[in-house]
Amino acid sequence: MTRPSNPLFVVALISVTSGLTACGHQADAGNPTGAEPIPCRASAAPALNADCTVERMATPEGTTLTLRNPDGSFRRLLLVGDGRGVIAADGAEPAIVGPGDAKSIDVEIGGMVYRLPARVTP
Repeated sequence: MTRPSNPLFVVALISVTSGLTACGHQADAGNPTGAEPIPCRASAAPALNADCTVERMATPEGTTLTLRNPDGSFRRLLLVGDGRGVIAADGAEPAIVGPGDAKSIDVEIGGMVYRLPARVTP
């Protein structure tokens, strides 16, 4: 997945909910309070399923999204206003952002692809 080559590609993430932690594993793989289901898949899998959740939290660095996988592992992303949409909030692995459908973006990180609601403007 690659970012569109148009230098004016701007992404604004919208309507994603609350919460926050760090990259790693959670003891309980259940749906945390305030989390909303989002489509996700393993990078090699062909289809998205609503098996993951997203939480949103305001932090001193900006708005942080916590993406939780069905196995309890999670990734943190930071919303940025420079046209990239999101970046990895911690860890060495970068988030790769690409178009999803008309109302979303796909974010690939850590062997997973997450579909997040977004407004993509040319």
